[in-house]
Amino acid sequence: MNWRDLQSKLAGTGYIAGPDLAMALALMARLERPFLIEGEAGVGKTDVAKALAEVLETDLIRLQCYEGLDANAAVYEWNYQRQLLAIKIWEDEDLSVDEKEEHIFQERFLLKRPLLDAITRERPPVLLIDEIDRADEEFEAYLLEVLSDFQVSIPEMGTVKAISIPYVVLTSNSTRELSDALRRRCLYHWLDYPDEEKELAIVHARVPEMADALAGQIVRFVQALRREDLEKKPGIAETLDWARALAGLGMARLDEDMDAITQTLLCLLKTRADREQIAPEVVDRLVARAV
Repeated sequence: MNWRDLQSKLAGTGYIAGPDLAMALALMARLERPFLIEGEAGVGKTDVAKALAEVLETDLIRLQCYEGLDANAAVYEWNYQRQLLAIKIWEDEDLSVDEKEEHIFQERFLLKRPLLDAITRERPPVLLIDEIDRADEEFEAYLLEVLSDFQVSIPEMGTVKAISIPYVVLTSNSTRELSDALRRRCLYHWLDYPDEEKELAIVHARVPEMADALAGQIVRFVQALRREDLEKKPGIAETLDWARALAGLGMARLDEDMDAITQTLLCLLKTRADREQIAPEVVDRLVARAV
C-alpha cells in the first residue's frame, strides 16, 4: 500500500494523518522496522496504532509500559496453577522426574504476554508498545534484542522464532531519553499538536454531527488555550470531549452561554493550577477571539 492510499484509509477510520506520518507508516510496513513516535501527551500517538490496525484489518496487541516492567509481564509466564494440578494428577503415573518436567513445560501451560503473543500470530498484528519511556533502561535493552531478531528464548523450551513479523509501533512522551541503540533500530516521527486546519478536520471526522461554525470556534478556542501558561495542555482527546459536550448541550456558538462554557472547561483543564490560571476574564478573551 502506498502512502497516499494509506493516508486516505487512515482518514476513513477517523485518524487524520499528515503525509509525513503516512509515509513513515508505509515505510515501516515495507521495511519491517519498528516505528518510534514521540510527542507530548495527548497528541494522538496511541491512536496511530489503533487506526493502523483497523486499516490493515488485523489485531492490535498493546503492551503498556511502566516502571518495573519485566519479561514475565511482557513476554511470557508459566501457568503455575495448571502445572501444579498436572503434577498432582500424574503423581501415581510411572513417570520419571525428567518426564514429568517435559510434560509440564509445554506450550499449553504457557501464558503468552504481548511480545510473545505478537510474534506467534499467523497474521501479523499491530504491536503497540505504549510509553516505552516509562519502562526501565534494562527492559528497553531486552526489548531491543527481541525486536532485532523477532525471537524469544524460553529456557525450558528453547528459542521461539516469529511466525510473522508484527507491525511494531512504539510511543514515547519523552519523560526520559531513550537509548541510541533503540533509536537506530527504529524509524522515527515526532508528532506535534495539530494546527488549526488539521484539528478542525479531526473534529469533523470524529464528531460529524457538529455544525461547521461551532466546530471552527471550538478549535480556535483550544488552539489559543494551548498558548496559555498551562501545566497540561489539552490534547486532541480533550478537544473531542469538549466538542461532544457542547454538541450535547445544543449550543450553536461559544458566546451564547458563557456560564456553560466556563463549567464545561473541565473537559479541557485537568489540573487545579490550570483551572485557576484560566480565570473568567481569560475565558472571555479566548471566546472573543474564537468567534
